[in-house]
Amino acid sequence: MTSSDLYPVSRLAAVREATAKAGVDALLLTPGPDLRYVSGYDAKPLERLTCLVVPAAADPYMMVPRLELPAAQASPASRLGLEFVAWDETDDPYRIAADRLGPVGKVGLADRMWAMASLRFRDVLPDTEQVLAGSVLRELRMRKSPAEVAALREAGEAIDAVHRQVPGFLRAGRTEREVARDIAEAILATGHATVDFTIVASGPNGASPHHDVSDRVIQAGEPVVVDIGGQMPSGYCSDSTRTYCVGEPPADFAAYYEVLRRAQDAACAAVRPGVSCESIDAAARDIIAEAGYGDHFIHRTGHGIGVEGHEDPYIVAGNGEPLEPGFAFSIEPGIYLQGSHGARIEDIVVCTDSGADRLNVTTRELVVV
Repeated sequence: MTSSDLYPVSRLAAVREATAKAGVDALLLTPGPDLRYVSGYDAKPLERLTCLVVPAAADPYMMVPRLELPAAQASPASRLGLEFVAWDETDDPYRIAADRLGPVGKVGLADRMWAMASLRFRDVLPDTEQVLAGSVLRELRMRKSPAEVAALREAGEAIDAVHRQVPGFLRAGRTEREVARDIAEAILATGHATVDFTIVASGPNGASPHHDVSDRVIQAGEPVVVDIGGQMPSGYCSDSTRTYCVGEPPADFAAYYEVLRRAQDAACAAVRPGVSCESIDAAARDIIAEAGYGDHFIHRTGHGIGVEGHEDPYIVAGNGEPLEPGFAFSIEPGIYLQGSHGARIEDIVVCTDSGADRLNVTTRELVVV
């Protein structure tokens, strides 16, 4: 798996075709996941403008500050046959981009573009409608290529290797922050380029799905939710949650953890082409609701993943979009009892021609340490 596999030259042509089909005159992609997906260039987000300009009916080019030109030319973007337009400190790069574009009716701005940049583009293109580039790119980004699936599998294997170490980090008397520090070091040691999050939620903190960490001391007999992830050098992300217990679990927790495990398995088993996103959510939610815990499952069942930790498609009620082979997303139902404890089980899965390919393979049974 190489950068040419993950960021193929053909992608730029597909993006131009999608841009024209959407009735958008050009995409303006500043540093962030959209730029990296299209070009492979992981540009620094700076106050100086870097922008890949992709006209629907003309040759694309990359605006770069002159001091960033060597980095841009050393990136996978150099394989795309782009013109690199270097600008100097006394130039107005927004005006240069606008003059090169000429009159345009509609442009797509990178979804993560800074407001500063979007407003400057509005100033130099006052008669141009601005839309989100995601409206053009989402269909391409959702359908992962074999190389992208391989990159996500590599990320899944790396984060699984961290989860296998977590029981050695957990013990009564340690704080959540101390455990999270060990986990962060392990995430980097297993090959990740960045640590995106380390949720270590013990006891009542486990009832808050996005608790993060605190200086709370873990007690004997407490469940601990561990949700961790990062980005690999490839640019593709990991994300996996397992729930542990330090000593024997409370009886009520053990009862609903088994419900949760069945719900997560059912949702994974329901994945296949043509099935709607919301039906996967329902497969998990119905089991939890039938067991009497419906009010304690307070978030969607999943989210897409790729060059972002959260992207389309979203596995949630109301999303009737049918799954297709290559869609990659999390399945992560949870049960949260405020004031007591909580639990979540999360795997990344890829929809295949026949079902779900789970990219996380560590045990989903409750791990007692």
